[in-house]
Amino acid sequence: MSKQQELADMESMGWTLGKELGSGHFAKVYLVTRKTDGVEAACKIIKKPKELKKRALVAMEHKILTEVEHPCVVKCYDAFETDDRLYLFMECMYGGELFDRIVDLGHFTEKMAQDVSFKLLGALKYMHDKGIAHRDLKPENMLMTTKGADAEVKITDFGLSKFFDEQSSLMKTPCGTPGYIAPEVLHMKGYNQQCDVWSMGVIVYILLCGFPPFYADNDAQLFEKIKRGQYEFLKPYWDPISDGAKEFVKKMLIVDPAKRATCAQLLEDPWLSGPRSENEAKLHTHKEMPAAQEKLRKLKGAFLAAWAVQSSAEQ
Repeated sequence: MSKQQELADMESMGWTLGKELGSGHFAKVYLVTRKTDGVEAACKIIKKPKELKKRALVAMEHKILTEVEHPCVVKCYDAFETDDRLYLFMECMYGGELFDRIVDLGHFTEKMAQDVSFKLLGALKYMHDKGIAHRDLKPENMLMTTKGADAEVKITDFGLSKFFDEQSSLMKTPCGTPGYIAPEVLHMKGYNQQCDVWSMGVIVYILLCGFPPFYADNDAQLFEKIKRGQYEFLKPYWDPISDGAKEFVKKMLIVDPAKRATCAQLLEDPWLSGPRSENEAKLHTHKEMPAAQEKLRKLKGAFLAAWAVQSSAEQ
């Protein structure tokens, strides 16, 4: 389909096509404006794959985005389908990634980490209550609404998300991102929505100290550490952080998903439900995060490719 056809489709849907914001193998993203009120959106145009499994993922993303409505989940204004394209009109997130914002602030405290964690876990509980597992929670999928001081953080990118049914069999498709993926996903024996809690545990850990709990020189070594739940609270980076925060992280990074805390339980944890920390000491987060993020991005390959490395290492 040509850009002229996409332009015509946009016009018929009531949107004006603007500049291209990004592109991939199956999708392009444009800045668009709604004719009726001038609202800007990021329109994700997805070319429907021929392969049935990939087409099902596209259909699932469409269904999920049109059903979620939460202050800390990116909003989908509109969605349209043609024979070979899916158009998703998403809320523009002008503030960039959450971790980049923290680095820009130059000052991050435990109270700030509590506030962010409370919002993200509230959004995740909402999704789980609706029967949705995100399956790819990572910092790149947590964006800020604006660059202003009052910006909100929101969860985005539901390309690997799935509706789950408590009565049905466990999800079995291996997916996620190295560094954030739960041990039960790596074992490939089935998993449930608790995989998201593990990923959130990794993110909260990074929020507090600036680097990930699990890191290795290659994916195979990384996966072994994750499956064993092998991490620690390194000095001096964790010295300014309360015991309550450490206990909170521990409840999320439990290898057995049945023993791992749920979102509902975490929101009742004293670290989130009690008074906010009065410790204004600067955490190491904003100092350590840039280098840690660069290392993590090197492990950013597709999970299936990473899994092939792991499988060959175990044979």
